[in-house]
Amino acid sequence: MAEDVHELSALYALDALTGPDRERFEQHLDECDDCRSRLRSFREAGTALAFAVEGPPPPEALRGRILAAARAEPQNVVPIRPRRSLATSIAAAVAVAATAAAVGLGVWSATLHRSLDRERTATRVLANPASRHLRIPSRTGELVVAPSGEAVLALALPKPPRGKTYEAWVADPSVRRAGEFDGRTLTLTERVRPGARVMVTVERSGGVDAPTQQPLLAVQV
Repeated sequence: MAEDVHELSALYALDALTGPDRERFEQHLDECDDCRSRLRSFREAGTALAFAVEGPPPPEALRGRILAAARAEPQNVVPIRPRRSLATSIAAAVAVAATAAAVGLGVWSATLHRSLDRERTATRVLANPASRHLRIPSRTGELVVAPSGEAVLALALPKPPRGKTYEAWVADPSVRRAGEFDGRTLTLTERVRPGARVMVTVERSGGVDAPTQQPLLAVQV
């Protein structure tokens, strides 16, 4: 069974695992350096394929139809074989990613563009010598705010409980959602103006429209 868990990396990278299989693999991933390395390789392969061709964003339901079709034909996704080499697993993941890209490239492209945009913004904010670095009281981390108001939270919070997520908020004075994250680094989706207050709460997965808990941390700009 341990070998079977290792072979789920490609499906997890494509978000094609659900239910008990997904939970079992996520628990295993916390303890397995090899699977984390494989996962990075699979996602890099999917990224390269997704940007190979441009296309318009598809309907929201397209992604679900793609994954449903993939699950209906498991023999065409990633066959489970004992002691598969890393090179073979990566090749299988590339084949799966190529199939998904050919059917629904717009889904992958749109998601990856958003991710890259956030990464570029974070790099720009952190590299700007004019950005303000504000320490988080009683926490390891800081809020970095550029003169433009673009901001990045860099923290070291423990992994949120199952079914929960960290959610950031900007209050100036109205409270606005500024993104969900896993407790590490977040590029805020809202600009942070002088005098604003940035907060983080623990909310249900998927986020909420307004805080339901007391702030876990807060910093005044």
